[in-house]
Amino acid sequence: MLNIQYLREHPEAARTALARRHTDIPLDELLALDAKRRTLLQETEGLKAQLNEASKRMGQIKDKASAEFEQARGQLRELGDRVKVLDSEVSATEAAGQEVLLGIPNLPHHSVPEGEDEHGNLVLKTEGTPRSFDFEPLPHWDLAEKLDIIDFQRGVKLSGSRFYVLKAAAAKLQRALIAWMLDYHTAHGYVEIYPPALVKGEVMTGAGQLPKFFDNLYRDAEEDLFLIPTAEVPLTNLYRDEILTADKLPIYHVACTPCFRREKVSAGRDVRGIKRVHQFEKVEMYKFVDPATSYDELERMLAEAEGLCHQLDIPHRVLALCTGDLGFAATKTYDIDIWAPGSQEWLEVSSLSNTEDFQARRANIRYRPEPSARPIHPHTLNGSGLALPRTMIAILETYQQADGTVVVPDVLRPYLGGLATIG
Repeated sequence: MLNIQYLREHPEAARTALARRHTDIPLDELLALDAKRRTLLQETEGLKAQLNEASKRMGQIKDKASAEFEQARGQLRELGDRVKVLDSEVSATEAAGQEVLLGIPNLPHHSVPEGEDEHGNLVLKTEGTPRSFDFEPLPHWDLAEKLDIIDFQRGVKLSGSRFYVLKAAAAKLQRALIAWMLDYHTAHGYVEIYPPALVKGEVMTGAGQLPKFFDNLYRDAEEDLFLIPTAEVPLTNLYRDEILTADKLPIYHVACTPCFRREKVSAGRDVRGIKRVHQFEKVEMYKFVDPATSYDELERMLAEAEGLCHQLDIPHRVLALCTGDLGFAATKTYDIDIWAPGSQEWLEVSSLSNTEDFQARRANIRYRPEPSARPIHPHTLNGSGLALPRTMIAILETYQQADGTVVVPDVLRPYLGGLATIG
């Protein structure tokens, strides 16, 4: 959530920054509601002062049966009624303004490249050489069916389209990937968290999922709980409504959770395989940091996620997302794509963002820079490290052999009991 005081005092700067997102944003509506609320508050405070004076005057009248007393009591009642009406208007206007404010995205950082959509994203670097095959590499959906390790038909039978069943070596491979990634991140100073997969609506709001993305979320209407689309949601809210001491920062957390997304996409897009599904596992990094260090922390997080690609020995590229493709809560985002030679495409396996104080403000998370200092909001960062099943796709397609087997990357073999080949 943006700072309403900043928007009020710097409307043109905010308007210019938000225009870079290339989408309609109701900033003028918000500022009008904010101005109306402040006018109503001023009027209400004036009436309350009159109400106090009238109450004092009435208390000074000794003859309670006099016409003067009745007149004073009538005036007091009239002022009280007007105050009630104005208080109600203030509350309604404040609620309307808050609703609009919660729907306004973060301001892009000045270093974010300009662009209207994903076509404006900037490839910063590409590392690794795609493998050369002396046979026609299969896409993962064909390869997995031949190896009998992913059952697409039974996934549909159980839950419908965009669900699947991992079995045998694929189930073990996913478990190995998760354990390896968590070990990697905890070795880099992250504290592992295993949060609930169902959270309250205010937790979704704190992370920036509500109200904007309501239609993309799975919800238990009876309990009014939401299935998380990413571990970022509960991790953001671990310190909700708390004031931390400065010595607690930086805080690094990592979690692996199931992620649930309705994935409303165009019919026929990415329908084959496990690239775009409704349920998947993802290892997520999350940081609470001093605002002065947050962009250095973003670069460090990027390097840590890239390290996983290096250890898997799969080509990857780093993209700077443009203003029009930037996530709702992000000020700056890097994506990491890895190469899938069977599908012949780059697959996003990590998205790493600095949200500055946007999420901390929504979740009311603060810290004191000094023991007696006024609490301020920390900056928060999040990043996949990495997402499955796209990492699995790249492994299966990159390490497939002519006989249909798949070589297990060296770094994963200790997590698979020394298994060297699938199939």
